[in-house]
Amino acid sequence: MQTAGRGFDDPSADVLAGAAAAFGLLASPARLHIVWALAQGESDVTGLAERVGGALPAVSQHLTKLKLAGLVRSRREGRRQVYFVDDPDVVDVVRLAVARLTDRADRDVPAPRLRGI
Repeated sequence: MQTAGRGFDDPSADVLAGAAAAFGLLASPARLHIVWALAQGESDVTGLAERVGGALPAVSQHLTKLKLAGLVRSRREGRRQVYFVDDPDVVDVVRLAVARLTDRADRDVPAPRLRGI
């Protein structure tokens, strides 16, 4: 952390770039759904495609991107590749965001709109 002129601790440029990259990948509803599903338990690509309602090739491509970013890992079980989220912090962020938005939707409170960013 770097201290700015007024005593605030700011993250380094590398940390901010990494966070932006992770959030950028999670900005896709399909990838967010995949990470959400994997946060509930590991799965192979066929199970994920059925759960998230995506075509098998599309889900496979999303998983490749998530793996390259280090958000998802996999292991081989016989002929199957089993995917899982190995970072508890990513799971916490996704669960928190989805829970807050679900709570707002249940109470009919509109989510804040981000404008001009």
